[in-house]
Amino acid sequence: MKADWIEIKRGDILPQFAGIHVSINPKGFITMNRATHQMLGDPAAFLLLYDRVNNRIGLRPAAKAARNAYPVLRRNRTGAMIHAYRLLREHPIILPHTVEFDTAEIDDDGILVLDLRLGKLSQRSIACIERHKRYKAAHLEPER
Repeated sequence: MKADWIEIKRGDILPQFAGIHVSINPKGFITMNRATHQMLGDPAAFLLLYDRVNNRIGLRPAAKAARNAYPVLRRNRTGAMIHAYRLLREHPIILPHTVEFDTAEIDDDGILVLDLRLGKLSQRSIACIERHKRYKAAHLEPER
């Protein structure tokens, strides 16, 4: 049987940063890595969409001058950030900690889809919760 080998190209992005990585925190900051932002066409702004029925957030690339466009805020060339606090307040979205979307995808219309039902607590949030529990146990518990 003849093998059908495919050569895998080496890129300039480290493997751990090459895929889609998106998160949202309780203050409404949606952050994405640089690779995700580039996959969406490196837009200056996004239209923020919400699917009530399926409990999903959508980010559609837009021009900064577009009506209802949320501008992209950059941080040290690591990716993009959108301030979407209004979304959390106007819809029943309660986030006690930062949520990551491992299943985020870009659909056929070029919309980045974040399914809130499939989001999970970020590792950093879990570590913070554990630190808080240890501190509380050591400092706030009454002595017996």
